[in-house]
Amino acid sequence: MPHATAAWTRSDWTAYADRLLAGAMAHGTPGRGRILIPGAEGGYGRDVDGLEGFARTFLIAGFRIAGERGEGVDPLIDFFSAGICSGVDPDAPDRWVRMEEHGQAKVEAASIALILDMTRPWIWDRLDALTQQRVVDYLAPAVGDDTYPPINWLWFRLVVQTFLRSVGGPWSPDDVAADLALHDTFARGAGWMSDGAARSYDHYVGWALHLYPILWGRMQGAAELAGDRIARDAASLDRFLQDAVHLVGGDGSPLIQGRSLIYRFAAAAPFWAGVVAGVPSVPAGALRHAAERIVSHFAERGAPDERGVLSMGWHGEWRPLAQSYSGPGSPYWAAKGLLGIMLPSDHPVWTAPAQPLPVEQGDTLRAVEAPGWIVSGTRADGIVRVVNHGTDHELEGALVADSPLYARLGYSTATSPLLDERGWREPLEQSVALVDVAGAATHRAGMALRAARVDDGVGVAASTWSAHTFVADADQVAHGSGLRGTAAVAARIDVVSLVRGAHEVRLARVDDVAVPLAGLRVRWGGWPVAGDDVVSRVATSPHAHASASAGGVTSAIRAIDHVASARVDERRDASPLGPVAAVPVLESPVRPGVWTAVELTLGGSGPAPAETRLRLEGDVAHITWPDGPETSTTLPDLRAAQPASR
Repeated sequence: MPHATAAWTRSDWTAYADRLLAGAMAHGTPGRGRILIPGAEGGYGRDVDGLEGFARTFLIAGFRIAGERGEGVDPLIDFFSAGICSGVDPDAPDRWVRMEEHGQAKVEAASIALILDMTRPWIWDRLDALTQQRVVDYLAPAVGDDTYPPINWLWFRLVVQTFLRSVGGPWSPDDVAADLALHDTFARGAGWMSDGAARSYDHYVGWALHLYPILWGRMQGAAELAGDRIARDAASLDRFLQDAVHLVGGDGSPLIQGRSLIYRFAAAAPFWAGVVAGVPSVPAGALRHAAERIVSHFAERGAPDERGVLSMGWHGEWRPLAQSYSGPGSPYWAAKGLLGIMLPSDHPVWTAPAQPLPVEQGDTLRAVEAPGWIVSGTRADGIVRVVNHGTDHELEGALVADSPLYARLGYSTATSPLLDERGWREPLEQSVALVDVAGAATHRAGMALRAARVDDGVGVAASTWSAHTFVADADQVAHGSGLRGTAAVAARIDVVSLVRGAHEVRLARVDDVAVPLAGLRVRWGGWPVAGDDVVSRVATSPHAHASASAGGVTSAIRAIDHVASARVDERRDASPLGPVAAVPVLESPVRPGVWTAVELTLGGSGPAPAETRLRLEGDVAHITWPDGPETSTTLPDLRAAQPASR
């Protein structure tokens, strides 16, 4: 495969797709109806695993067939046509799990319907009449089914019904109207969408909520259902992509945040969707380059593995990254990131001049208001950081455990949250928590976003929350959200982040303390790093300071204006980025009603950065940054409106 320094040609893209297809198809059942990728059975059982393996691999095959206009891809056409015949045959040993039998079939049915539409001349039109009717019968239970969760799943019902309508099958105009209306309720402004009513901002914004509208609009008959929304959806995608290109690291890594990360380079999907939609604001060459950097990032780091399959993990296999329901076929939703191969060789995107990512061109600083993010990228190390004050996969005021995938104060393209069992129960990395004498730490989910903006070259973000201890209920299924259980409010915490380059000045204030103050401490967790080995450093003079280096990345935290203790906490088997993870930590006594501050940095493995200096005058923070500039920022007013607790 080409190295990151060499641009991929379309032939490189199709060669990579063919490699993935060959590795998966080798595990097809004799009737081709299921593809059973080797590995431990998923949470939904082996029958669902086989359907996932077929349907998600069918996406890659469909893009490949469409991009070649059906020429020279007969083995793919034959394999997947045979699989469809077997999958819908009720007497076949490798028949597909039906929607009435398991809800996951509703997800996979959408991929099948989408590709049957996309490859209509080469697969659907050549199926015999009995098989076509059986396909219709297989898909028909979607009509009138109101059990689809009110999240991105609406597109699964909508895609299936649009295909059914195009082949004379049953469909419901009321379902179509309801699904489109539900999708519109997810809009949060500036092209951003939340995956449902909660503050669920993650890769699903791009690889589902923006991807499906673009592909659906191309389905046969969709224009008759869409009215003017095809143009509106493209405009929303265009605005989203202006932010999304800033979220890709210089090494091509996507942001390591949110659920379903085992889908890896599916994160490239919205960039290809932008090419398909012809968005005006981000050039096609920039979109293609962003997609290429993401896919090549994984191609160069062990995906697929030596078996030729996509494992459940990030670079290599790391099962804890997957959700509890994921099976060996689940990672093949990565197929969405290969959408570009549906564009034929004469499409202008393949000759458009490549344009580098924003972080490849220079340092970047950007506020994204909907999720409450400050995005800071540094060209020297290629790292993109997100300081998070508005995303937790919850509703404001909810008192639940923090999900490490959503509720941490920071995420980046070079670090992963701690995802061991302890990480789901106790915030450490990228947290500001109260810790009592027994060692119980508070959570922040349900926080209220108060600011996300850039003022005079400084990213300013703020939130306030009811800090609560938490006892989780037993026997919970991990779908990415925080654990449920019993919460007890300990205090209110206000936090303001002031961001410039690799540096953040993080200020915190504790008020309304409802627990004994004796022995209560504020714990500040820094960026988590991971690798084969960790090098740690702890100092007490002139200020408490801790740092950890691993995998070519260094995280540091320093007390600015208060007495604190410093340490580095290490965890094993807690990160997909390496066997040892480390978090620099500070702890200090609680001083109610008083702002205290720390400096956090995340960068490459070069020399330690110079210190940032802070002077507070009332609610104005005067900062001298390590490279010289001085800034003054008025801290957001967090006392005027406090979050309700529920």
